[in-house]
Amino acid sequence: MGLRELLKPRIQDFAMRFMDELRPETVGEAGGDVLEVGFGTARNLEHYTSGVARVTGVDPMSTEGVAPIDARIARAPFPVERAVLRADRELPFDSGRFDCVVTTFTLCSIPEPDAALAEMRRVLRPGGRYVFIEHGRSERESTARWQDRLNPIWRRVMDGCNINRRVDRLVEQAGFSLASLERFRYRGPSVLAQMYRGVAVRD
Repeated sequence: MGLRELLKPRIQDFAMRFMDELRPETVGEAGGDVLEVGFGTARNLEHYTSGVARVTGVDPMSTEGVAPIDARIARAPFPVERAVLRADRELPFDSGRFDCVVTTFTLCSIPEPDAALAEMRRVLRPGGRYVFIEHGRSERESTARWQDRLNPIWRRVMDGCNINRRVDRLVEQAGFSLASLERFRYRGPSVLAQMYRGVAVRD
């Protein structure tokens, strides 16, 4: 394992802790057999409720052997499985396997989000829920124009993260029905702080 692979989980874990206060309201909506896409450094685990039976986490980044992450998994009151996988490729799960799919700050960095969302919908049972909080494109045209200008540089510097994706449109185009959607601005620069929190249903 190279130096980059050793350092990346630790750097990501440090950076993503600043978003922790946004997690409970989203992750608390999950229940049953859960697929978490963009499992990352397991920062969501403590926010799942007693209604969760199992969490399967997929992420292209390997974190096994990183002590803080292993400790979070060990503390979880339900079984946790993790797999090093890209979400925008065929997932190795049966159709309709999961009761719920969760993403938190994930769709921005998936190279093919439409393909990933199609796979999430496939492995979700009919009537199952997709719960998410993501950052994306602003509703204000002036901010959105700046996002478009800055996105090529931002994506290159920030390991593939995009700041101008229309999250609600991506979710609906994948065949989900939006049951709820909240748009709000979080702390920080406006181009980075445009949030989408929602619940979508596989009809």
